[in-house]
Amino acid sequence: MPVSSLNRIYLASQSPRRRELLTRAGVRFDPLVFRAPPKFDQAIDETPLAGEAAADYVVRVARIKAAQGLCLLEARKLLLFPVLSADTALEMDGEIIGKPVNAADAVSILQRLSGASHRVLTGVAIVTETRQETILDVSEVFFRKLTMQEIIRYVDSGEAMDKAGAYGIQGRAGLFIERIEGSDTGVMGLPLCATGELLKAFGYVW
Repeated sequence: MPVSSLNRIYLASQSPRRRELLTRAGVRFDPLVFRAPPKFDQAIDETPLAGEAAADYVVRVARIKAAQGLCLLEARKLLLFPVLSADTALEMDGEIIGKPVNAADAVSILQRLSGASHRVLTGVAIVTETRQETILDVSEVFFRKLTMQEIIRYVDSGEAMDKAGAYGIQGRAGLFIERIEGSDTGVMGLPLCATGELLKAFGYVW
């Protein structure tokens, strides 16, 4: 298929936020769903490597997800459109902060973020049978000082549990953020401007 005719991709991501962002941007995609536990796709291990920098981590995981998505297409004998994937993590004081494991962990994470700044890093990958490209988007997020009551109410809402850093700016946690230096959609999980440029490099036509 000539790249000039490309007008559809696969999205290898479970994230409803990434699906919403692509839909808002008018990108035509088919979701590619990985298997859930206990029969999850063994090739996708999101555990950071020892000493791995956050920037290297998100790009590596995004690349693995996209490559595994391509393998699934081949195994399922589906049309081989390019596969897009992304991964997001927070970095604070040189430490990668992922999704909270439980409510107590979410409270602890938000206490750390309160009144301070942190970096949100999103790696984006697109792969085909013959090509692989990645980008890295980095934004800095500044939280106002939070009260313990605010933190507990937010965690009790359930919104914190499936998000890197225990918050999502598109929800109630938008009230916590003083400013963002960088891409707000990158903080949501998919930097649309950078992703759009990457899609154009693959010949995607809106």
